[in-house]
Amino acid sequence: MSTLVVNELWKGYAGAPVLEGVSLEVPAGSLTAVLGLSGCGKTTLLRVIAGFERAERGTVMLGGRTLEDARSHLPPEQRSVGYVSQEGALFPHLSVEQNVGFGLARRERRGTAVSELLEMVGIARLAERLPHELSGGEQQRVALARALARRPQALLLDEPFSSLDATLRTRVREEVHALLREQGVTTVLVTHDQEEALSLADTVAVLRDGAIVQQGSPAELYEQPTDERLARFLGAVNLLDARFEQGTALTALGRLQLRGAGVARNGAAAGVVMVRPEQLDVRVHGDGAEDAQPGARIAGRVEHCRYYGHDALLRITPEQPGVGSALLARVNGEQALPAGTRVSVGAHGHATPLG
Repeated sequence: MSTLVVNELWKGYAGAPVLEGVSLEVPAGSLTAVLGLSGCGKTTLLRVIAGFERAERGTVMLGGRTLEDARSHLPPEQRSVGYVSQEGALFPHLSVEQNVGFGLARRERRGTAVSELLEMVGIARLAERLPHELSGGEQQRVALARALARRPQALLLDEPFSSLDATLRTRVREEVHALLREQGVTTVLVTHDQEEALSLADTVAVLRDGAIVQQGSPAELYEQPTDERLARFLGAVNLLDARFEQGTALTALGRLQLRGAGVARNGAAAGVVMVRPEQLDVRVHGDGAEDAQPGARIAGRVEHCRYYGHDALLRITPEQPGVGSALLARVNGEQALPAGTRVSVGAHGHATPLG
């Protein structure tokens, strides 16, 4: 297992910058997701790491070996880096077995290496089929097996699940994740899917406008984003005006403990805090919750309800002045409330200061 280190990487096209000083460290055997919108430089970053593009400045190291710097540029075939593109890029005229074995020495193709790889990714029965005879998920497994065939030190996945339908995408990415865990391959996954990044990765790095704005564990990014833009990118949010006092935030929803570095914001300083929808507690008005927590709940009406089955997202318009915009609350699917329902809303957990 090898650690991948990217330091101060710069790359542009026709004078337009794409990567602007990107630094990234992927611990050996871990999976790091690079998350960002289309056009932010995710694929360019992978292509530079793979050796398909040359950086203008910066270094790329894998397992202590320099792959790219100001003086050297190892070609892709010498980097011990596997690459799986969004489309899979299989050779249409070659069988599954031939696609996986492509690039291996003749001795290795004649041995058991290819059949073992096919068995490992669960497609041994498809060895003689051509790519057009496979489903999207099967094609991605072939592409993965081909990338692993040369036993790379690092594996780069360029949105490999985005072309699959929702149900198949969930299953295939979980299977691939389990396989990579078992193999202990240092992996970089680029994606624009927040759920995919947060659920699969050990570490998430958010790439915005050619630079990484935050890198950390999925929980750290979701609970403690660096700014409002990132908070909204990672999921629905409630932004509440607050006054900071002794490690707490005084808000319309009561006093909430501050999370992380926000604890240091003491005194009468005012600001804005983030509370995620799942932190809101919604009760039908008149059930006694108001009396149980006086001053910590506000009244409102359900404006609309988005029902997802396992849960529902309520948009609630506060009745009292000074609260600000509508509140978003995530509740169990069985607790979905119709529009017009009068409710009381409270909050629990920690609040995160923004800005």
